[in-house]
Amino acid sequence: MKVKQVIRLLEEDGWYQARTRGSHRQFKHPSKSGTVTVSGKPSIDVPPGTLNSILKQAGLKEQRGDQS
Repeated sequence: MKVKQVIRLLEEDGWYQARTRGSHRQFKHPSKSGTVTVSGKPSIDVPPGTLNSILKQAGLKEQRGDQS
């Protein structure tokens, strides 16, 4: 999955980009606690372990099942 697809998933769930430093984007959610960091250029693939971590932090892992 590409970085831009991960960002789209987060934004569809209500996450918004709170701040950026270099290629690291931090997303916040109005009702969920914590931040989720997504790094890299939009066109690169996210490594599987990193993708699992991002989805888990965002609370999306349960929704996606084992498709990751």
